[in-house]
Amino acid sequence: MLIGYARCSTDRQDLRAQKQQLRELGIEDARIYVDHGYTGRNRERPGLKEALAATRAGDTLVVTKLDRLARSVADAAEIACELQDREARLQMGTTVYDPADPFGRMFFNLTATFAEFEADLISQRTREGLAIAREKGRLRGRSSKFTAAQQRHIGALIDGGEHTQAEIAALMGVNPSTISRFAKKRRAQAAAEGV
Repeated sequence: MLIGYARCSTDRQDLRAQKQQLRELGIEDARIYVDHGYTGRNRERPGLKEALAATRAGDTLVVTKLDRLARSVADAAEIACELQDREARLQMGTTVYDPADPFGRMFFNLTATFAEFEADLISQRTREGLAIAREKGRLRGRSSKFTAAQQRHIGALIDGGEHTQAEIAALMGVNPSTISRFAKKRRAQAAAEGV
């Protein structure tokens, strides 16, 4: 039986292309497991856990590319070993990984190394970009959901102590965690200003 797995790192990315490729490789929709918004460096992915749990002896776990499965050599090797222990195979695109074949093992290890290298480059470029943005004063964090007047009103309600954060959230039409973050940020600013 073929089991498919697809992953993308952010909620803004789309899994349709990967799912279509998996269908073209002969996998039924009901047997495609996905992780949306999970990095390949995170081994604790619910879709991956489900895919591995569904894979039995004689089955093949199929990914479109190895970097969809893992972004580190260690994780890729660990997953491959787990599948081998279950007497299942791993397929990347149209290539089936054969751990008994020295060339197959070398290709797998090189592919995993390149996936890890690419992830490291992305992290490095992100850190460099954030540092440059910070230097130019362009990195200010997330802007507030509230106007200045609303912020003053919420601050007055919090300071008044007559309403809970949940009540203030209901009044403002937001999730209570939004008011909690607002209050925490306000306290931190007050502490920094020595108020």
